[in-house]
Amino acid sequence: MTRTFFTSQLEGVATWWRVLRRDGVTLGFTSHNRALAFDGITHLSAPGMLPSAIRRTASLDRDSLEVEGVLSHDAISTADLESGRYTDARIVVGLVDWETRESAPLFQGTLGNVSAEDAGFVAELRSAKVALEDDVVPRTSPTCRAVFCDARCRINPVHHTCIAVLDATDLETNSVTFTGIDPGIHLHGQLRWIDGPHAGIAMQVVNILGNALVLDKPISGDLAPGQRAYLREGCDHTVSTCTQRFANSVNFQGEPFLPGNDLLARYPTSSA
Repeated sequence: MTRTFFTSQLEGVATWWRVLRRDGVTLGFTSHNRALAFDGITHLSAPGMLPSAIRRTASLDRDSLEVEGVLSHDAISTADLESGRYTDARIVVGLVDWETRESAPLFQGTLGNVSAEDAGFVAELRSAKVALEDDVVPRTSPTCRAVFCDARCRINPVHHTCIAVLDATDLETNSVTFTGIDPGIHLHGQLRWIDGPHAGIAMQVVNILGNALVLDKPISGDLAPGQRAYLREGCDHTVSTCTQRFANSVNFQGEPFLPGNDLLARYPTSSA
């Protein structure tokens, strides 16, 4: 039976907040003045946590909530925030009786925009209703709308993913070089670090400089030769690449031969 809070004048109630990162790490915090352990999670004391009013409605509009203070806790580093470890992390906010440990969730969603304010951070929390704002009707495009190796692309990622060993880094160009790979086929590809300072973080390959792969996120100076990453090939989402390189045109999710808006601007010209 779910506990009903605030039915009497004096109750020992605190707010708790959980962050469930996509790499498997779970962090718990509470507005109480000491750590509280319940539901198998120890919630660290974060008395500076200031949640805004939680608004839940029966309409299709997204429920909103902001929390200040907890992202400044020592358990959450600025480097982890900047490197994307908290991107799309799942968030649960609730109440707990600090004497009986009875608890109830009030809000569930994902971590949205994170902004720095007054030497701390403010996090926007997006409820599950935000998924209703996604446009589920595909728009025509000359390039493929599928993500390389996803369910619509239907290419087996095993055949296009390898474990690569780091050979060198260049902090000035934000690039990395791996041993024994063909860099050309990895443009627009992805790598996910297995070990080292970026372990568990995915990065996109945005350019090729000789044999080096230029990445979209800043790399650490602590990266060392010998560290490993899962490296997946890239695709430019054109029908020619899909056909000639992957022989997968039957699953191409685009309309490369459909006339575009430029057709409206065409006009006849004299043959003279």
